[in-house]
Amino acid sequence: MEKTSVATSRTKIAMHISLVTIVINALLAAGKLAAGIIGHSAAMISDAIHSASDVFATFIVMAGVKMSGKKADGDHQYGHERLECAASIVLAAILALTGVAIGWSGAEKIISGNTDEIAIPTALPLAAAVISIVVKEAMYWYTRHYAKKLDSDALMADAWHHRSDALSSIGSFAGILGARMGYPVLDPLASIVISLMIIAAAVSIFKGSLDRMVDRSCSQEEYDAIYEAIASTGGVEHIDLLRTRLFGSRLYVDTEVSARDDLTLVQSHAIAEDIHRRIEKKFPDVKHCMVHINPISEEIHDF
Repeated sequence: MEKTSVATSRTKIAMHISLVTIVINALLAAGKLAAGIIGHSAAMISDAIHSASDVFATFIVMAGVKMSGKKADGDHQYGHERLECAASIVLAAILALTGVAIGWSGAEKIISGNTDEIAIPTALPLAAAVISIVVKEAMYWYTRHYAKKLDSDALMADAWHHRSDALSSIGSFAGILGARMGYPVLDPLASIVISLMIIAAAVSIFKGSLDRMVDRSCSQEEYDAIYEAIASTGGVEHIDLLRTRLFGSRLYVDTEVSARDDLTLVQSHAIAEDIHRRIEKKFPDVKHCMVHINPISEEIHDF
């Protein structure tokens, strides 16, 4: 019951953050697109496309968090947590495609060689870039805070999406400012720099999500803390085996410990239950801890 209420609360918080993100990104995208068109800035239009992609990406995050929070069923007896990783991978793909499209658009203008014909941006897109930098950086820290609190891959991916948008707006600002100072080629060049930043963020998100899809173990610090918690449990003579694996945003722990040979089945079971409860209570991200008791007389120790 407690685990279910935590999962429900986690989903509600993630949904609220995602809705806030959608509203802000939609307003920013519309504002930057208008500023880019009216102010003759290709960089700002590229930046607006990036913000618009954020809106679509956040819907994917919401879907991933919602589906990952579903209870286990007959066909998915270990739950649905990995669907959040799948959502992050889709998000990374969208980011990468957006980056490539923006970069290609900027490169075409430079390759054409008609840089003198590029319209000089007005001050409007310059102001829009400053507003975007401030808002998107604030959204990055806001989303990152809750991504860490909820240990959510999808929310962390969305946080980096905000950061990549802030960085792209910095690139827009530099390109627009340079174009207004007499170097019009800097405006499309800024689009290319923006695209590289977006692609780099996509690769980082993809790598992190893939790690959680292939049963990667937890960090060494968390492993050591789990080991210490098991070793300090009453009745444990030796830890024979300890393995961990990430399952989406949750963690599974499998351990084998040695206990005295003269213990009854009931006493051995009590030790296993104590370890089980202690690990799941002390480490909130642990979804399940499987414990096996070995007789201390058997030479099966792996450590």
